[in-house]
This record gives sequence, C-alpha cells and structure tokens, in this order.
Amino acid sequence: MTPVEITRGDGPVVLGLPHTGTWLPDDIRARLNARGQGLDDTDWHIHTLYDGLLPGATTVRATFHRYVIDANRDPGGVSLYPGQNTTGLVPLTDFDGAPIWDAPPSGAEIENRRLAFHAPYHAALGAELERVRARHGVAILYDCHSIRSHIPFLFEGTLPDFNIGTNGGATCAPEIEAATLEICEGAEGYSSILNGRFKGGWTTRHYGRPNEGLHAIQMELAQSTYLTKEAAPWRYDAKKAERLRSRLSDILQSLAALAPRLGGTR
Repeated sequence: MTPVEITRGDGPVVLGLPHTGTWLPDDIRARLNARGQGLDDTDWHIHTLYDGLLPGATTVRATFHRYVIDANRDPGGVSLYPGQNTTGLVPLTDFDGAPIWDAPPSGAEIENRRLAFHAPYHAALGAELERVRARHGVAILYDCHSIRSHIPFLFEGTLPDFNIGTNGGATCAPEIEAATLEICEGAEGYSSILNGRFKGGWTTRHYGRPNEGLHAIQMELAQSTYLTKEAAPWRYDAKKAERLRSRLSDILQSLAALAPRLGGTR
C-alpha cells in the first residue's frame, strides 16, 4: 500500500487527512500490544465525513496509522504542547497514557519510518499546496481531525464540538479564522472554541504562511458529533453525520469563496 492517497481538484482548498489511515505494516503490527492493535486513537471515518462536501477540493490522505508514525508531529520530535500531556512522533502510549508497544521502536527505526511514511505524506501535501497556489495565487489548507470528547489524560472536562486551531491567528488570514468561527458559533446545538486545547498541529503551523499566500486552519471535531459511541467498534452514525456535514460544507464553501479576496484569482 502506498503511504499517501491524493485526489486532485481545481479549487483553492486542500483537505489534509493525516490521521484517518488504519494501515499497519505486518512487522509493526506484530510489535504493538493488544491495546495498541485496537487503534483507538484513529480519526475514525473522517475521510467519509468530508467526502464530497466541496466540489473541486484537493485531498491528501495518509493511509498509515498514526502509531506507525504521526504525520501531524514535528519530524524532529519537538513537542507541540510543551508542559502538557501529548503523544510524540511515534507514540509510546495512547491518548489515555497506556503503553501501546510490546517492543517500542529504536531511534534508527523511527528515522526509517520518517523517511518511508512521514516524508512522503508531506512531500505530497506540500506539492499539492504549491500546485493550488500556482493556479489561484493562494492555497487554503484545512486540516481535518477528530478525537474523543472525554480524555482526562489530555484535557479536563468535555471537549467542545468544534475546535478551531490557527496557532493564535498566525497560520491564516483573519478572514479565514473569522468565517470559520462564525459558522461554528452559529451552528445550533453545537459548541465551539478557537485556539483552545488544540491550537493546530505541526501541519497547520508548518504550512500556514499567510504572507506567502499559504493559509492553514485545523478543525478538531469531537467524535460524539458523528459516531454512535466513542468506543469500539467506532460506528459512523449517518443521521448525526449528515447534520454535521451540512455545517462542515458551509465552512468549506465559505473558505473557497474567500480565496479571491486573499490575493488569489479563479
């Protein structure tokens, strides 16, 4: 299996999907313990949730699981959230702080995984952003994520439904942040926050260079918004998802419409 899947569109928005993959090479699967093999920290069904919401969008999806290597972490291993519980480039624990490996990878193995998985994903994502920017004068990266709404190891209480991350406004034009927040805050029955516990991962921070026409925003959804239950077997709830997809479509359409005003052309 190839480490990345690309669907090219002709619009200004690129969807990043770093955590929906469930592929584990056999040798890596064999080294995970039973808990690790459950893959609980997957962004379950996120590629299905966003499928078809924005005609013309480009998608770049990692097929490998984040336990192989996390495509949304600094390849140098620098923590995204210093002083807070988090998981690293190759996680040693799950989001509950429990070990996931019978035989954790060595430094050399992690480097091999970086070259085989992390690097190809970002080479593809970077290339698509450049292609889109060359066409439109601007590219908007919308990084798609989800997580359980209750994870005491990572955060207190219940996570809001929409968690928007722009690293304090540094990764995109203010108009992108404002348009996304307005739709989320206006979505009846949903809660939202801007730059709360999730301020944008390495992908958002790395590619978000608005002064160069590259804008990036991360959306971390609470999985309670579209799963039947936040537990195995992680079933997709079509009724919940359809309601949510309407709001997500509004966001993506709004971002695409902003592109010409950000210095780009169509």
